Amino acid sequence: MPRSRAVPPASAAPRRSKSKLPAPPLTTSRSALLVDGSDHAFRQLVHTLLAFVARHDTVLEGHAAAVGLSAVEYTVLTSLKLLGAEGQVSVRELAAHLHLSGAFVTTVSNKLQEMGLLDKLTDPEDRRRLRLVVTEQGEALLARLALIQRQVNDVQFDCLDSDDFVRLLASVEKLVESSDKAIALQKYLQPR
Repeated sequence: MPRSRAVPPASAAPRRSKSKLPAPPLTTSRSALLVDGSDHAFRQLVHTLLAFVARHDTVLEGHAAAVGLSAVEYTVLTSLKLLGAEGQVSVRELAAHLHLSGAFVTTVSNKLQEMGLLDKLTDPEDRRRLRLVVTEQGEALLARLALIQRQVNDVQFDCLDSDDFVRLLASVEKLVESSDKAIALQKYLQPR
C-alpha cells in the first residue's frame, strides 16, 4: 500500500521575500516614456500593442478567409479599392500606402490578377506606367464581405470615440515612421 504524504498546511507554504530585487535595465531612456524613473508603463504599452496586433491579425485573417484569400491578398485588394475611389493607383502608390516594398506588392497583385480580382491597365497619359484596378469579380467579392466586416470592425473599435480615433490614427502613423528609423538603427548597431 503506498504511503500517503502529509500535505503541509497553507501557512507553511514558502513565502516570497519582501526585499526588492534589482530593477531590470531600462528599455528606454526618453523621459516622456518613463513614469517615476521606471519603464514599466512603457513595457506594458509594448506588450499591449503586441496583444492588439495579434488579435487584429486574427480578425484580418478571418475577413480574408471568408472570401478565400490570404490576409495580405485581402489587404492589397481592400487597399486598392480604397485608393481607387480617390483616383488612379500605381503599384508604387499602393506599396507606399501599405508601407510595403513595390516588389512585394507586384507579386501579390500578380496573384490577384491571376485570380481575376484586379487588372493592370496601361496609363493612357504615360504608357510606361500601369494602373491597378479592382475588377467586377473583385468588387463582388468585397461586397459579399462588407456586412460582416462592418459589424466586426464596429465591435473591435467600439471603445473609441471620434477624438480617440483621430489621436490614435495620428499616433500610429507617427509610430510607423519612427519604427522604420528604429529598424534602420537596429540593423546599423548589430555586430557584423
